Amino acid sequence: MTMFDAEKVGFLTKVIGPKRRWRQYQARVRQLPPNYRTAVEAIERYLMHFVPTDGDSNASMFEDLADLFEQAAADGTPIREIVGENPVEFVEAFVQNYSEGGYVPTRARKQLADAITRAGEDTGKEVTTV
Repeated sequence: MTMFDAEKVGFLTKVIGPKRRWRQYQARVRQLPPNYRTAVEAIERYLMHFVPTDGDSNASMFEDLADLFEQAAADGTPIREIVGENPVEFVEAFVQNYSEGGYVPTRARKQLADAITRAGEDTGKEVTTV
């Protein structure tokens, strides 16, 4: 393998690898119940404002986000139980595990809080009483 071939492989891995992971993440999010999907998409939009574009750590962060909400949906955990009363604090604490973070506009914080409120407490599962 020549040096050019090695550089080409590295470039393709950077371009195709994270793209494939992103598409897999998006497919997982689309499978969530609507209110959980709304919450994840709101968090995703918020994260896009300030998370550095570091392919691997971002990919694992979003995959972990999908894991969290998939498990919560399977368990019937209400969205507010996941994110708490302040979704901005939840997301900022969540992202600290992956990066240094950055600038977060006030508007993005309000959009996140409003979207989580719209997603509501409903778990998406029917509740039967005996």
